[in-house]
Amino acid sequence: MNKAYLFLLLTLVSNSSVLSDDRPNILWLSAEDISTHLGCYGDPHAITPNLDQLASEGTRYTHAFTTAGVCAPCRSTIITGMYQNSIGTHHMRCNATLPTWLKPFPIYLKESGYYCTNRSKTDYQFSKPKKTEIWDECGGKADWKNRKQGQPFFSVVNFTGCHESGISSQDKYTKVSSVLSPEQRQDSDAFTNIPPYYPDTPVVREDWKRNYENITAMDHWAGELIQELKDRGEYENTIIIFWSDHGVGLPRAKRWLYDSGTRIPFIARIPEAFSVDQQGVPGSVTDELIDSTDFGPTVLNLVGLPIPKYIQGRAFLGANLSPARKYIYGARDRMDERYDIIRTVRDQRYRYIRNFEPLKPYYQYMNTPEKGATMKEIRKAEQSGEMSKVMEKFSSDRKPVEEFYDLEADPHEINNLANNPVHAKKLAELKKELADWQFRVGDIGLLPESEIERRVSESDSTYSILRETGDGSELIGELVEIATNASDGVKAIPALVNSLNHEDPAIRYWGATGLGNFADDAKLDNTIKSRLTDLLADPTPAVRIAAGRGLCRMGETENALSLLGKELSGDLEWARLEAAIALDNLDEVARPVLRELKGALKDQPNKYIIRVANRAVNDLEGTENKVP
Repeated sequence: MNKAYLFLLLTLVSNSSVLSDDRPNILWLSAEDISTHLGCYGDPHAITPNLDQLASEGTRYTHAFTTAGVCAPCRSTIITGMYQNSIGTHHMRCNATLPTWLKPFPIYLKESGYYCTNRSKTDYQFSKPKKTEIWDECGGKADWKNRKQGQPFFSVVNFTGCHESGISSQDKYTKVSSVLSPEQRQDSDAFTNIPPYYPDTPVVREDWKRNYENITAMDHWAGELIQELKDRGEYENTIIIFWSDHGVGLPRAKRWLYDSGTRIPFIARIPEAFSVDQQGVPGSVTDELIDSTDFGPTVLNLVGLPIPKYIQGRAFLGANLSPARKYIYGARDRMDERYDIIRTVRDQRYRYIRNFEPLKPYYQYMNTPEKGATMKEIRKAEQSGEMSKVMEKFSSDRKPVEEFYDLEADPHEINNLANNPVHAKKLAELKKELADWQFRVGDIGLLPESEIERRVSESDSTYSILRETGDGSELIGELVEIATNASDGVKAIPALVNSLNHEDPAIRYWGATGLGNFADDAKLDNTIKSRLTDLLADPTPAVRIAAGRGLCRMGETENALSLLGKELSGDLEWARLEAAIALDNLDEVARPVLRELKGALKDQPNKYIIRVANRAVNDLEGTENKVP
């Protein structure tokens, strides 16, 4: 009898908790910041013999995605099986409080007798449960070989050399790529696939070269780990899965929701003894849609453990699979010091993007990416005016509200078809699906971060804060609707005005934000200005800040600027950041509160507030001071 079916039978009769020598080991090989730049994906420049061999022995997934274009939010979805904007782990560098019933999935493996290890990287964005509760070993030396004799293992090994810092830092790049032979080095002049949204300069080509060479170094690392299994006689007892946490670590890829930032390589090798329903056939390729919330439940399913009902991902390997996905979803929220709420839904061919903050440029100034050589080349091109039409599109000072792309015809996602009537039906389908998904998961990312900060102190978890106020589902529905209205144009002004009286501050926030977005039209209505002026005294900081921003954009600056200046020294740290960003975006209008902006640089524990306030001060004074 096939080992997989024997184990599943044992599992069913033993309530999924009996330790069995027939259970498979599982090894995860995790990389950072790489797209599908592997030979097995048809990339002519890639040198990845070990992963190519792994793909020839297993299944290669062509439509695998992560739920965000940056590591920590994605890794929180991987360890929990829950969307980051559902549980409050959506902002880059935050610390959510998980509900007590939500267990990171390795805990279930540990409880069933697996030896669970994680080497080097976590980045889960929550502090409880502790890593020692999730893993038997977690750290730079964690190793499956420390298990008891015969004990099955689940082991995650993370390669950090492909991180964007391995491109931007000469020292790190030199160290990571030191394992390469001369034949494995790339010729920067030979690349034929420089993305059209980058300047084609020697500097950009050097970054592209480093990306490929770091990937080859990663392939070398993967080969060593696979060889370890073979040397220990565990290769045919171990399911090997390789994935990346998001796309390439360069601008308009990392941190973004396009394929360049979210489409990842994913390879699964399943030994014949554990293959179910012809899964993992050597050399097979599938275009099945999978995303990072699916990774954990898939592991549970492969070893015969039940998948908790709360998990939002699905198992795509193992027995008794649920229906395949029709869509995958993604969210972008705060990236370091800058907010930009973006949501996306994609099917096999088309991607829909909703920019909830369209007045912000694509390339907001953020301290970390600005240090990169490619970003510097983009800024040089902006200053010189020597940009192609494609580059100009992503260097504009605002974004379209909606983006819609045909990935078959336009793999770089540069031809926005949102206003093309030919695609109106498909756009409407994906737009509705996106709103439905936000409602289903309870999109906490639609709350300003200061409001999350305020509410979580009164709740048992970040997940619960939208579900504890009266009829939680009704509030979530209203929140999705009003946040969408806030970028919907002048036609939405009546609904936005009505929302200013709502009992929930999150709804009032979006009403004030939307009216500020349409300032040129709203400022003609004295009633609107009066209503926003009243909100300067709202009990909730986020509402006050949104009202102050709106009034300033309408030219009513006297009381509004004073309010924003005061909020820079308020009690809630994320409200201070929101105020700093509002003032920075007002440019010269913010000059009367220059003193308050300088004051925000002193005795400030939040480095992101310092970065934004310093940027605003530098712009007003024409200086260039370094920030942390």
